[in-house]
Amino acid sequence: MTRRKYVVGNWKMHGVSSDLGEIHSIAAGSASVSNVDAALCLPATLIERAARSESILPIGGQDVHWADKGAHTGCISAAMLLDAGAKLTIVGHSERREGQHESNEEVRRKAEAALAAGLDVILCIGESLGVREAGQAVGTVQAQLDESLPHAEEAAAAIPRQFAIAYEPIWAIGTGKVASSADIGEMHSALRDRLVAAYGDAGNEIRILYGGSVNASNAAEIFAVDDVDGALVGGASLTTEKFLPIVQAASAA
Repeated sequence: MTRRKYVVGNWKMHGVSSDLGEIHSIAAGSASVSNVDAALCLPATLIERAARSESILPIGGQDVHWADKGAHTGCISAAMLLDAGAKLTIVGHSERREGQHESNEEVRRKAEAALAAGLDVILCIGESLGVREAGQAVGTVQAQLDESLPHAEEAAAAIPRQFAIAYEPIWAIGTGKVASSADIGEMHSALRDRLVAAYGDAGNEIRILYGGSVNASNAAEIFAVDDVDGALVGGASLTTEKFLPIVQAASAA
């Protein structure tokens, strides 16, 4: 099955008003690549301004709370993201799972709330170096996916149209290390099996992205791997010069 490639930048805790020009440049460059879906997930302080000025590039958040509203200081609901102009959100990034101690259940609830509100969702999963070296990567990440997936009956209307998975080995995020093509292929194939088990034929339509030190020099090799449907890009998404070649590599894959 041919799935349209999807390349999403995660700016993490980077970006202030002076970077709006760079966002505009990324939007214009990405729009010139017509056969790839591109998006940027920005810090909350930039979402409204970027979304207002960049109608050609979907702007997203980096997290969302599962509740509609309430006493959740510092959190952002799906309705708030939509009100700011966001079209998508990341949930379950390893930096939140580890740094904020988010559980698989919390990630699932966030994904369900975002999908129900009409946001696209990128659900992140990935293993630590210790798990990889112990030979337990595939089983560990499959279990993480199973426990984080939105329940089929609650998400059926939105999957696969609004939903993607991002496999990001924790040991490769921001380190310059990239999993081998064989390791990526093995993991993505295993994840595809779990998606089909969870959602039937619709599981074949859900895009699985790879993330972890993706850049212009390795993107083409990564995109050539079976079941790699795009990338979740960190540091290389901060400038047009580094991000656009990744979008172009996806176009050529």
